[in-house]
Order: sequence, then C-alpha cells, then structure tokens
Amino acid sequence: MKTLKTMVAALAASTAMLVATAPAQALDELTVAYFLEWPTPNQFAQANKIYEKELGVKVNWVSFDAGTAMSAAMASGDVHISFSQGVTPFLVATAAGQDLQVVDVAVSYSDNDNCVVRSELEITKDNVADLKGKKVAVPLGTAAHSGFLAQMKHFGIAEADLTIVDMAPSDSAAAFSQPNTDLAMACGWGGALRTMKQHGNPIIEGAEKEAVVGKVFDVTSIPTSFGEENPELLAKFLKVTADMNAKYAKDAAPMMESIAKAAGMDAEGTKAVIGTFVFPSVEEQLSAKWMGGGVQEFLAAGAKSLEEGGKIKALGDYNALVNASYLEAASKL
Repeated sequence: MKTLKTMVAALAASTAMLVATAPAQALDELTVAYFLEWPTPNQFAQANKIYEKELGVKVNWVSFDAGTAMSAAMASGDVHISFSQGVTPFLVATAAGQDLQVVDVAVSYSDNDNCVVRSELEITKDNVADLKGKKVAVPLGTAAHSGFLAQMKHFGIAEADLTIVDMAPSDSAAAFSQPNTDLAMACGWGGALRTMKQHGNPIIEGAEKEAVVGKVFDVTSIPTSFGEENPELLAKFLKVTADMNAKYAKDAAPMMESIAKAAGMDAEGTKAVIGTFVFPSVEEQLSAKWMGGGVQEFLAAGAKSLEEGGKIKALGDYNALVNASYLEAASKL
C-alpha cells in the first residue's frame, strides 16, 4: 500500500526542486484548481466568465481528483490558486516544506465528507468491529482520510486491521457500485459520496460524526509567492467569490443551472450536494471563528493529530500559514 508517510516523503524530496524551478507568475493569465462534482456558488462566475471580466485576465479552470494533486500542481507552478482544497492535503504539503497560505474559507461541509459501508454487510456503529479484515477505499492525504482515521480510532479499529487502498472518490464510487466489488467501505465527498450512499450507509453522520471528526471545511490556498507578487489580482478573485456567495444566499435558484454545468452534474445532484454546504460570508471568515484564529487553531490541532499517527512532522506555528490580508482587501473593493 502506498502510505501517506511515503507520499509525504516523496513530496518533501521534490518540493524544493519544484519551487526552485517554478516559472515566474504571469499576470496576464490565471490558473485555478477546482473539483468536479463539488458545486459552489463561485461556479456561476466560472461558467459565465465573470472572473475574467472583473480580473481583466484569462482564467483557466483545471479540475483535480484530490487536494494532494492540487498541492503538487502549485509546487510546479502549474496552478496559482487552489479553490476548495482540503485541510489535510494542505497540512501534508506544508509539513513537506511547501510554502502555502490559506487566504479564504471556501466551504464548510461536515455532512458531505464521509465513509460508506456496503448495505449487504449490515454493519452499523453497533458492530463496526465486523469491518476488520476487509478492504476499504480511502483517498490518502485528504480530509476524507483524516475523517476515516478519526472514526476508526473512535471505534477502536487499527489501520492494520484493514486492507486500505488509495483511491480517488470518483474511482472508488464506481467500484463500490459494482455488485461483485470487494470493497467493504469507501470514503469520499460530493457527487462520489452521493453515489456511494446508493449502495451503502455511513456508520455515523450529522452531529454525531462532527463530534468525532470535528468540523470539516475546505480553504482557498495559494503559493505564498503568488500572493506577494499579485495582491490586487488575488483580492479581486476573492471579491468575486464572496459576491457569488452573497448572491447565492439571497436567491440561489437563478444560479443553479450554471453551477451544475461548471460542476459537471445534473440539476438533482447539484441541489442535493450544495444543499449540505455552508459558505461563510466575508464578515464571518474574518471573525475569530475562522480566519481570526479558528482556522489557525484547527490547522495546529489537525497537524498534531496527523503527527501522532506518524503521518507528518507538524510545524511549530501555523499562524503564518493563514493570511487574511487579501480577504480584508477584497472586503474593501
């Protein structure tokens, strides 16, 4: 099995070289990483080229299967902004030496990231031990991975008790839907999680899951150098994103068709997934709950947990990895 520890070591070995050879940031074109089947209000602006109009540059949107790949793309200079990157891949990358910053809270989604057990196994929270010896699909180095580890620890199941395979949610959802699959459980998010639930059930969810796993949210992350070199462009990007969130909160209906198109989903699926999301306003993000201290504390706690599990070596301080200045500038535009 390709372990997270191995992935961290590989990333650490390559990060310095990638950063050293990365090309200078271009101001006439912007490349943004995002997820398909992960509908968010800013995709209305993506589909209708509002970002281009407001930023004055061409914006290339590149889809990824996991936040770990986003980190690699930022390290190589291929991506300038990662929208909705999970906290865990952010922590893995920064622990490996990658110079990244959180500049925005993209979405909070405790109910849209989970693990699902095949229905025919009839495994619930009362008999989770029956999972021992079975195969589980987990996208390593992601928020879903952290959630999986927290749940297994809660139920007293060691990683060694399971056969863990590293699979992107879209791939595991496809495998999970096959009648003859050897997967007992699969973990993921968004549209893939919705597909998984058609063939199984989460062990815990809702408030019970959040009590075990903690809150789950994604961030907008950047290479630190990109923000330093392009502060106005970044502030404008965050402004458009915030405007779309506010527009969605006021009247979502006119936006749904465009969001679904950009997310690569049908209307029903888009409504089902986005309905479980929360998009904090700029004012909320700049408060102590989020960018004013909460995110920093969450990063530190998450890194400590990963370190205790032997996955990474945590940094001494996470305050410098959260930069609210660009969002503050956006709030004044």
